[in-house]
Amino acid sequence: MNPSFHKFQRIIRNPILFKFFILQRLSAAFWAGLNIQHFDEKTCVVRVKKSWFNQNPFNSMYFAVEAMAAEMSCGMLAFSQVYERKPAISMLVEKMEASFIKKASGTILFTCEDGEAILKTIEEAIQSNDGTKMVCKSTGINQEGVVVAEFLLTWSYKVKSKS
Repeated sequence: MNPSFHKFQRIIRNPILFKFFILQRLSAAFWAGLNIQHFDEKTCVVRVKKSWFNQNPFNSMYFAVEAMAAEMSCGMLAFSQVYERKPAISMLVEKMEASFIKKASGTILFTCEDGEAILKTIEEAIQSNDGTKMVCKSTGINQEGVVVAEFLLTWSYKVKSKS
């Protein structure tokens, strides 16, 4: 595990520090209203509520906001493992597949439970000094417990070159 994981976790769990963090690093997520509902080594749950700012003309959540929440649920787990890591690791989304199953309105929770696999993949990148890839799954569920969207995000991790 990343030695700085718990430091990052404290930032994410503190509402004021989290708002500052996403305003600084993920400003679109800030304006779209994304928040962390749950965050630990294995799981991240991102909450987003349909509002006038993130809705489409069909009175549902804009698909890009759903994609942003799905990416954040996986990305926070990954970022927690690369945060202040020595050697430094780069992370990048290479591919995204989405299935929109039901109209997204109200509050949607996007959950990624791939924390252990992410850590293993990053450790492999460090050990091999080569890039590694993995697919993370994020599932969006509405207030009634119905799946509204599923995302598969292909992430790549690589040790940054020393230059």
